[in-house]
Amino acid sequence: MMELKSKHQCFGGEVRYYSHTAKTTNCDMSFSVFLPPQAANGKCPALVYLAGLTCTEDNFTTKACAYEQAAELGMIIIAPDTSPRGDDVPDEEGWDFGKGAGFYVDATEEPWNTHYNMYSYITDELHQLMLSEFPVDATKVGIFGHSMGGHGALTIYLKNKDKYKSVSAFAPIVSPLNCPWGHKALSKYVGGDRDHWQQYDACALMVAGGDASNAPEILIDQGLADPFLENQLMPERFEAACADVGQALNLRRHEDYDHGYFFISTFMVDHLKHHSSILK
Repeated sequence: MMELKSKHQCFGGEVRYYSHTAKTTNCDMSFSVFLPPQAANGKCPALVYLAGLTCTEDNFTTKACAYEQAAELGMIIIAPDTSPRGDDVPDEEGWDFGKGAGFYVDATEEPWNTHYNMYSYITDELHQLMLSEFPVDATKVGIFGHSMGGHGALTIYLKNKDKYKSVSAFAPIVSPLNCPWGHKALSKYVGGDRDHWQQYDACALMVAGGDASNAPEILIDQGLADPFLENQLMPERFEAACADVGQALNLRRHEDYDHGYFFISTFMVDHLKHHSSILK
């Protein structure tokens, strides 16, 4: 059962905040949804946005400057929280693991496996909720995200092309197998077997998928003043993986832009148009 927390008129449509009890994460989860004016008259294409480390459903909703363009394009946008929440949910000190850092994986290690099942939450529970509760065209759903959420968007898309038809990312973590954030998260959530990590590594998934010459183009924007570029993000790895299998990739590098939402908001319109052109 969903609980409507608040709603707000926005560019002729409506932004709503919801919470609901999630079976996959065994806690209450929150998300926002933007319903464009076209949603009052029938089903619309939809995008799921996955936020990054330390974020909630509110970061994108208030900072990304997405809704004017989404209203023009007639696109629904769902922005979920980044992790399970609540007093019973385990956590540890530090901003890059635990609450606010679910990494969009299904944890197999205790004590994380009871609640930290964000992969199943996004791909199964939230997906079904989105289709049943909002006028979403199930054949026209895309996914995008930022940083940790860019990692989530790429890996979820590559493993669920029956559900998600388009993907893009801002400054994504493309290879958790090869960066400190990934080493910390995957070793704790899914254990020490690096072979198991490959299911959550966009580069490994891209290569394992084989010929992608007929797949839709992927859009990635990366700021060159991003402090995490060299040690954590390494977009050149994903660029090489796409080249290996013929995947069309538009990787745009931007001088002077950093890792935050000023960067994201600058190029948000391009991402919405990218998805709209594929979904429509």
